[in-house]
Amino acid sequence: MVVMSVASAVGLVVDDRVLVGAPVWFKPFKFSVSFVAYCLSLAWMLSLLPRGRRVGWWAGTVVALASLVEMAIIAAQAMRGKRSHFNHETPFDGALFNAMAVTVVILWLGTLAVAVLLLCTPIADRASAWAMRSGIILALAGAAVGFLMTQPAPGQRRGVSKVVGAHSVGVPDGGPSMPLTGWSTTGGDLRIPHFVGMHALQLLPLLVMALTALAPRSTRLSGDRVRLRLVLLASAAYAAAFALLLWQALRGQPLTQPDGPTLGVAGLILVAVIAGTYRTLRPPTPLADKTNAEGVSTSKEPVS
Repeated sequence: MVVMSVASAVGLVVDDRVLVGAPVWFKPFKFSVSFVAYCLSLAWMLSLLPRGRRVGWWAGTVVALASLVEMAIIAAQAMRGKRSHFNHETPFDGALFNAMAVTVVILWLGTLAVAVLLLCTPIADRASAWAMRSGIILALAGAAVGFLMTQPAPGQRRGVSKVVGAHSVGVPDGGPSMPLTGWSTTGGDLRIPHFVGMHALQLLPLLVMALTALAPRSTRLSGDRVRLRLVLLASAAYAAAFALLLWQALRGQPLTQPDGPTLGVAGLILVAVIAGTYRTLRPPTPLADKTNAEGVSTSKEPVS
C-alpha cells in the first residue's frame, strides 16, 4: 500500500485525466493511504494479544490479501480511465465491481475476527484495551456504511443502468465538492461517516498514547481509572458523532450546511463531552479521596 500511495501520487502529477469530477488517480491515492493506516493499526493491535495470536495472524492475513485484491482492481480501473465503484457499463466492469464487493465482505469478516479476539482476550491496561475494542467496533460500523452505497440511487435499476449505487445522497456523484476530501457540498455524502467510523481504529488508540505521555506531568492522569473513564467517554462521544454524521448524510444534507436539528444534536454531544471531562478530571473531594489511585480503600471505616 505504501508503494501504491507513491505510485498514485505520481499519477496525480503526470496524468491530467478527470473521472466523475476528480483526478483519475485520486481514488487509488486515498484508498492506499487509508489502507496503510488501517493495516498498521490492525498489526499493532494483534501484536498486543497475549493469546490467540495464530487466529489473529490468519485474520490479519485475510485482511491484507483482500485489501491487495481491492487495490489492484481500483488501480487497474484508474489506468483504464474507468470507474471502479458502482460500474456496470460492461460485463467486464460489472464483474470487477462484484469482485470488489466480495473482497470487501471478506475484509470486513477478517476485521470482525480480530474484534472478537480483542473483546475476548484480557489485556492488562484497561484504557488501551477499551480504546482498541471501541476503535475496531466503530471501524466495523464505518466499513458497513459502504454497503449502503451499493443500493440503487433514484433513477437507477439493476441490470439496466450503467451505474448502480452512489456515494452522494440527494444529488448525483461528481458534483461540487470539498477540496482534498471530494465530499459533496450540495447533498449528503456517505463517505463522511464511512471515513470517520473507519479511522476510529487509529484515533482512539492515539488518545490513549497521548494520555499515557501526559500522565507523568499530571497527577489526575496518573490513575488508570481516570484514563479508562476518559477513553470510555471519548468512545461514546465518537460513536455519537458517527451516528450524527450518518443521519445527516442519509437526509441528503451536506456536511458544510447543517440544519437546526443537526446543530442541536451536535451541541448536546459537545456539552456531554465537556461535562464528562470536567467530572473526570476535577480534583477529588476529601470524602471521595478515601480511595487511592490503586483503588485500595484508605478509610478506617468498614466497607460493605
